[in-house]
Amino acid sequence: MKFNKDSNSYTFIFSIIIVLIVGVILTSVTLALADKKAYNVKVKKMINILSAMGIDSDRQNGEELYSKHIGDIYMIDSHGNRLDEYNEDFAFNFDVLKQNRDKTVAEADRIFPIFEGENESGEKVYILSMAGNGLWGPVWGFVALADDFETIKGASFDHSGETPGLGAEIATPMFEDQYIDEKITKDGSFHNIEVVKDGTGKDAYKVDGITGGTVTSKGVEKMVNGTLEIYYNYFTNIK
Repeated sequence: MKFNKDSNSYTFIFSIIIVLIVGVILTSVTLALADKKAYNVKVKKMINILSAMGIDSDRQNGEELYSKHIGDIYMIDSHGNRLDEYNEDFAFNFDVLKQNRDKTVAEADRIFPIFEGENESGEKVYILSMAGNGLWGPVWGFVALADDFETIKGASFDHSGETPGLGAEIATPMFEDQYIDEKITKDGSFHNIEVVKDGTGKDAYKVDGITGGTVTSKGVEKMVNGTLEIYYNYFTNIK
């Protein structure tokens, strides 16, 4: 049976076949790359956790260094209670950013992971995961807390759409390193760390914000203080 290649039906059938072929190819490529994409996301998270501990790593050695420096991983609730019903795999894969976006989850019902580890100096640290909102989208990160439960040993922040040279600077050592040695307690109680723009960032409980990135800086401030207070409830419970 011959088709009239100039007919509308031929053009229609030919177009459908091409669409189906392209669809099959794209689906196959997506499925083939899914495992690699998931692995890259996993290693990126490990790199960020290590960065908060002051450990430099990359995609080649990130997984190895993570295994070396991270031990126990577990979940807590918003009241500072450990949730033993969740295993380490759940805690590692838990997405605090997705939880932060989900407006159906009340703040009182939110849960958070804790990563226990040792930095390169052999000091025990607790790496705490958090998420918040910047100017153009979400911000997130990790803060490493010493085992005195009050001294920050490092921080690693990231974002999805902040302006380069402005809000995006929260993900640079210039901003992150200011949190090192800051305290989260005062007179035995939790104390906020303020992000300021008056040049007093070297004072206790203060860090300098990003010039031209006030909204993003304040978003980090709210994220850090709001989440660290929840984690502090847990540390108070286990003292």
